[in-house]
Amino acid sequence: MIQRFIELGEGLSDIYELMETAIYNKDRVQHLMAFHTIIKDRPVTSLGVVMKPTAEGKFQAIYFCREGIPNPNMMTNKRYSLFEQTAEELEKTIIQMDVKPSTLFPEKELYYQHLIAILRLNHYILPLQ
Repeated sequence: MIQRFIELGEGLSDIYELMETAIYNKDRVQHLMAFHTIIKDRPVTSLGVVMKPTAEGKFQAIYFCREGIPNPNMMTNKRYSLFEQTAEELEKTIIQMDVKPSTLFPEKELYYQHLIAILRLNHYILPLQ
């Protein structure tokens, strides 16, 4: 099983792409995620869409907008509201968790491996096979 983060970006247009990806592939969406952290004393949130693994190739994509929006638990914002609307449309609950910031890791890949480990330990994605 290959599980990989596919980073889209941090802006509003990237959030729209994330939502469109989820809506277009609604039968494949397994989870909607919000990862909260603090960078330079600023509470921020990453949004993710965890897809079900593909039948062929056993690939599981996690589409991701990294640390680009204010934490919605601290202040309301349009980008998170749009993500909540997508969750309602897909009849999914947004799973929220606090994580370390990507800035603590010397490479982005190490950060994503850290998040994959957290998702596996919490049984949101399949364990290493």
